[in-house]
This record gives sequence, structure tokens and C-alpha cells, in this order.
Amino acid sequence: MEENYKQLSRRDFMRTFAIGAGGIILLGNYGVAYGWTDSDKKTIRGIIVDFTKCTGCRTCETVCSGFNNLVEVKGEMLNGLGNPYLSNIKVHWFNPDVDVPMVCSVCEDSPCINACPVRPDQITGRKALYKDENLHTVLCDMERCIGCGLCARTCKEQRTGVIYQDEDGKPHGICNLCNGDPKCVKYCSFDALSYAELRDEGGFRKKSPEQIARELIMHFYEIEI
Repeated sequence: MEENYKQLSRRDFMRTFAIGAGGIILLGNYGVAYGWTDSDKKTIRGIIVDFTKCTGCRTCETVCSGFNNLVEVKGEMLNGLGNPYLSNIKVHWFNPDVDVPMVCSVCEDSPCINACPVRPDQITGRKALYKDENLHTVLCDMERCIGCGLCARTCKEQRTGVIYQDEDGKPHGICNLCNGDPKCVKYCSFDALSYAELRDEGGFRKKSPEQIARELIMHFYEIEI
């Protein structure tokens, strides 16, 4: 019995475990969405990952990249080729087998915006980085951005590290929620992603992929890394 148990993969283990009573606890700790409101009493929504369902297939990266990087073909704007490098959601792989999709946490205190050294516009009050009024996502005015990289550095040091710089130093990797219809959620074959209300209590929000993987590996394999 013990030998057979050790031969189970992580996903076999999760599939077996989730159908028992303990599956409720597992899903509750590793896949539930929470709700909270900001200082203006507005509900904040974002992308939630159920790590018990993710298979690391990277479909989310492909559809995100394609939708957000349109190409013009004979005067018609079409989805791009789906280069994972250009995706705003990234799947990190760890050993033992753990897949960790990472996407912007839509932080209510926005440390990336606070770190931006560009002076606020006298009319809009916006720095180069600013929040969308409706979805609360972080947007970048590329014309005003000076490519200093402070937003990426701050995100890496304080939060998830999803922001990266292109060859000109401009920030990328910040989720725009596809105007309220996240394509990664829509096309996830395993329902591992959901678009739901967010809050800070519990879960993996605002943690780095390494921190999340450490907790998942301990939970699934009882191994410290």
C-alpha cells in the first residue's frame, strides 16, 4: 500500500484526495476566491488560481499573448501568434512537480505606482503608472514612462515580481483583465482560473512564485525547499 501511494503523481493524488471529505479543506485553502472593497467601497476583482487544478499547460499564456498583442493582416486586426514571452500571466514550474501561474494581484496600495518617479500630471493627477478607474488595473502611459525600472524592482522586492522590462526599460507583464473579460480564464481547460472578488485575508495573493511553490510543495509532498 505504501509503495503504491509513493508512485502516485501529484495530480493523481489531488484527484483522489479532492473527491473525499478532505478535498473541501484542500480546495478551501488552495483555490478559493475572497472578496474585499477598497477605501471607496468599490469591489475589486482579479484572477484567482486554483492550484489543485492547474496542469501547467500554458494555454493561459498563449491566449493572453495573442489577445493583447494584435497584428494587422490586410487591414484587419487579428490575434497575435501567442508568444508566451509577451503574456501578462506566466506559469512557473518547480521540482517537485508544482505549477504556479502568476498574474498581477491588483494591489490596493499599488507599490509599483508609488515607486514611479514621474511627477503626476497637473490635469489627471496620473504618474506614468496609474490605476484604471473602472477595473483598478495598473496601466502605463508609455510616452511618459522614463524606463527607470523602479516599478519592476519594487514589485519583485515587495510583491509577486510579475512586472518585467523590455529592451527600452518599459514595464510589461501587468494584467489589464482584458477589459473585464479575462481570456486566460475563459479558455482555461481545467477551470483552474476564475475572475472573482479579491481580498488580502488568506490565500497566496501578493506572494512570489517561490513563496507559493514552497507552501504547495510542503502541502503536497511534505518536503521543505
